[in-house]
Amino acid sequence: MVTVPAKPFAYDLDPARVALVVIDMQRDFVEPGGFGETLGNDVSLLQAIVPTVRDLIGLFRAKGWTIVHTRESHSADLADCPPAKRDRGAPSLRIGDEGPMGRILVRGEPGNDIVPDLAPQPGEIVIDKPGKGAFYATALGDILRLKGITHLVFAGVTTEVCVQTTMREANDRGYECLLVEDATESYFPEFKAAAIRMMTAQGGIVGWSTDLATLKAAVG
Repeated sequence: MVTVPAKPFAYDLDPARVALVVIDMQRDFVEPGGFGETLGNDVSLLQAIVPTVRDLIGLFRAKGWTIVHTRESHSADLADCPPAKRDRGAPSLRIGDEGPMGRILVRGEPGNDIVPDLAPQPGEIVIDKPGKGAFYATALGDILRLKGITHLVFAGVTTEVCVQTTMREANDRGYECLLVEDATESYFPEFKAAAIRMMTAQGGIVGWSTDLATLKAAVG
């Protein structure tokens, strides 16, 4: 085990059973002109973490540890997108509509791709998820179980929505979860801060958090 200084207390990482989960670093959320910006959000906040996420992915690649990338996406016929989800957001632009980067959050469209700097390499796992959480209606749980994974390190966007939802799903399934604070972001900084406090409160009720430099120093 490797001890990583973290909040609310040290996190014990098992190098033989750890995976990185990079949540939804997609063009439509991160890049100018994408879905996120059309909703009035400042995407520069999300763009700013790309170098840190790239370095975190590089650390896991160098160690030969499992890497999972997720994309929030739907089938072309939107059969996996219920009205309760599609009807949210700006009324003039919804999931499945034609946006600046193709149909919004539809698999195979340009905006649904992961940003080029963080593109998955051959052999890395890519999960297309129709919900906020990466375990809902996907094979992620089975994949991790077959690999013997027990510890998950999290990065990506947005902290309070898809990242937090997936961490909570993982916690309910018994995984030991660590969030890398400078490798996650929100369009609303106060939401990121609140989400991290909620997840690490009460003795790490959902999981732990640390920064990339601390994680790097701990794993060597």
